[in-house]
Amino acid sequence: MKKLITLASLLALTLASCASDEPKSVADEKGSVSFDLNIATEVAVTRAEGHNVACTTPTAEQFTLKIDGVSHTYTKEYNSIAEFMEDNYLHFGTYKVSVVAGDIAQEGYDKATFAGEEEFVVEARKQTDVEVTATIANALVMVETTENFKNYFVGGHTLELTTASGNKFDVSAQREPLFITPGEFTVAGTAVKQANQSGVEGATITLPEYKMESAAAQTYYTVKFDVKDGGRATLEIVLNEELVESIDIEQELNDNAQ
Repeated sequence: MKKLITLASLLALTLASCASDEPKSVADEKGSVSFDLNIATEVAVTRAEGHNVACTTPTAEQFTLKIDGVSHTYTKEYNSIAEFMEDNYLHFGTYKVSVVAGDIAQEGYDKATFAGEEEFVVEARKQTDVEVTATIANALVMVETTENFKNYFVGGHTLELTTASGNKFDVSAQREPLFITPGEFTVAGTAVKQANQSGVEGATITLPEYKMESAAAQTYYTVKFDVKDGGRATLEIVLNEELVESIDIEQELNDNAQ
């Protein structure tokens, strides 16, 4: 079910421990483990702010589970937390649990992948409760154009976002964020200027490419194309309200006009 999350949304699942059928000599070296899974949908916009995200949140049953030994060699994977709880005893030592729901390689709209990990210590003949928080593993990208941009390029525009995986998305009129693999992405396109007074069609301008080299997981990026007219029209590219490029349209972009 799709829902709007206004703050970090936490969905807790607590699973009780199970009994062990192993001989006492072996069981004495083990401890039982249970996991509390929290699913958080908040993402960062800047270092100080959060952003509300609308996305389909997985259920606890949709998470796969992997346990790796930290203090010793051990690796085991489970299709679900419930599968682990069928025999939830581990030899004493330090471990790391990793949980995942979704496929980070499947980029697109409402394609959130959630992942989390936590280190924990098992003590012999004791119960260990481990809290794991799964957060959005994708980078989120929203491409916008201002009214000034649309009014200047009245002939229309096309914008395309390309991810590091080579996937391409038309973001000319984007209405919701793209969930992509963290890393590099670019936004490029063209725009058509207004026809002149003689009725000659407006020139098609190749817009400067915007490139983000290191988009981070659990972070929301807004790339905005704007036009400022203070005597000379200037194209501005803004990332999360911070100006990253400013170009004189008449002087620098007309050379690319078609």
